[in-house]
Amino acid sequence: MLKTNNLLDLEHTIAKDYLNSFEFPWQALGGIKNEIIRLGETLNPDEYDHPQEHIWIHKEATVAPTAYIGSPCIIGKGTQVRHCAFIRGSALIGENCVVGNSVELKNVILFDNVQVPHYNYVGDSILGYKAHMGAGSITSNVKQDKSLITIKTGSERIKTDLKKFGAIVGDYCEIGCNAVLNPGTVMGRRSRAYPLTSVRGFILENRIFKGGTTLINIR
Repeated sequence: MLKTNNLLDLEHTIAKDYLNSFEFPWQALGGIKNEIIRLGETLNPDEYDHPQEHIWIHKEATVAPTAYIGSPCIIGKGTQVRHCAFIRGSALIGENCVVGNSVELKNVILFDNVQVPHYNYVGDSILGYKAHMGAGSITSNVKQDKSLITIKTGSERIKTDLKKFGAIVGDYCEIGCNAVLNPGTVMGRRSRAYPLTSVRGFILENRIFKGGTTLINIR
């Protein structure tokens, strides 16, 4: 259930071939920067503006003049980058996404139709097709003791060998307002997290996480 193709529909990102080369999606986090540069150099200049080195913005994307776009970065067709968004770099943003007011992105892949619209921080993470993060929800990408991150699945802990790893959020997931996805969180397709929850470990697909150990099935 943790494998890349079980969590993410790769038809909804230009990083399809790159992600498909990894058994587990978090294995792709370390190479996002280089993959953006590689992909950017293949993009059609008739479709993408290239305002700075290693930055490509689709001509049909909308970027507020107050937004900061760090390199490398690709912004897809129809995407909105709103007032005071802070894209620190290594951000691959798909088509028809929303990157909202004061949102910060760093070392991420956002699939098509992802919405991070209000005061979100997303770092060292991958958000699947049509994933949505409510206002103020964030990914926490480093443990307090700075140790390597593991993924908890029941009584098992899976080593990632990563010091920085926020979350893998599957297709169609909904993250409630002011929820925190702790380091190494993996959410299966169509799962949800209640507002104000502290989420960690692996949440199975079609589950609602209500906090603590409370999970209910989506009908």
